[in-house]
Amino acid sequence: MSFGQAVTTCLQKYVGFSGRARRSEYWYFVLFAIIVAIIAAVLDGVFNLRTVSAAGQKTGWISVIAGLALVLPSIAVTMRRLHDTGRSGWWWLVSALCGIGAIIVFFFCLGDSQSGDNAYGANPKNA
Repeated sequence: MSFGQAVTTCLQKYVGFSGRARRSEYWYFVLFAIIVAIIAAVLDGVFNLRTVSAAGQKTGWISVIAGLALVLPSIAVTMRRLHDTGRSGWWWLVSALCGIGAIIVFFFCLGDSQSGDNAYGANPKNA
């Protein structure tokens, strides 16, 4: 799967939490999200759209909007990737609750697809 196909697929399945996602689909979408975050941060700096929150943290409006736009597809593709490795999408909650959980889910997402069909659908490598 190419970069463009992966991004298109993830955005088309914006809140599609069922099914399976190949490694290439997941990691290309992660790369896309990082690129969007960098561009948003640069635009916030160029247009001086940063405000200081009550905690003293600088926040840019473009970064906030981009982050909100990508949060649901990011969760969805992570859940589909976990399904592809034969794990429940509920493992995503482990990453949301603690820092160590994010490392665990990271390593789960590195793994290869479960061969053949599993409870979450057909192997996307064969499609």
